[in-house]
Amino acid sequence: MESCIHLCRPLCPVGTLYFKEWCTLPFPLVAAHSILIAEDDPLLRDLYKKKFSLAGYRIRTAEDGEKTIAAIEEESPDLLVLDINMPVIDGFGVLEKYPLEDRPFEVIFLTNFGDEKNRERGEKLGVRHFLVKKDMTIKALVSLVEKILR
Repeated sequence: MESCIHLCRPLCPVGTLYFKEWCTLPFPLVAAHSILIAEDDPLLRDLYKKKFSLAGYRIRTAEDGEKTIAAIEEESPDLLVLDINMPVIDGFGVLEKYPLEDRPFEVIFLTNFGDEKNRERGEKLGVRHFLVKKDMTIKALVSLVEKILR
């Protein structure tokens, strides 16, 4: 069973989070870091947006690589959660536009494939954090984000 964002009490079985009614810790616990979520799957994009918003982060979303680049140009995020396989421009194309030495934000690469070829290509582009969607939980993603943004 998952816990509330402050990890003090469990969520109800269907995952509804009403912690404001019973959680004694201040909301939000984390500073309002900016996260850009680049994910073409609308269900996952909305899930990530809800979870990170509830955790107190400022969230923007993009559904393809071209819109991701436009969002970064508008305002650089503190963290980019980036799907590799997106329409128009893929995640690699987005990162090629922002080389590591010029990139003011951290990146978490999300992929449906756990192959070494994608990992190696991502590492060459300066990505240090990879998560395979089928193997991850939203709790693991939130924990990784909290660790990176501390």
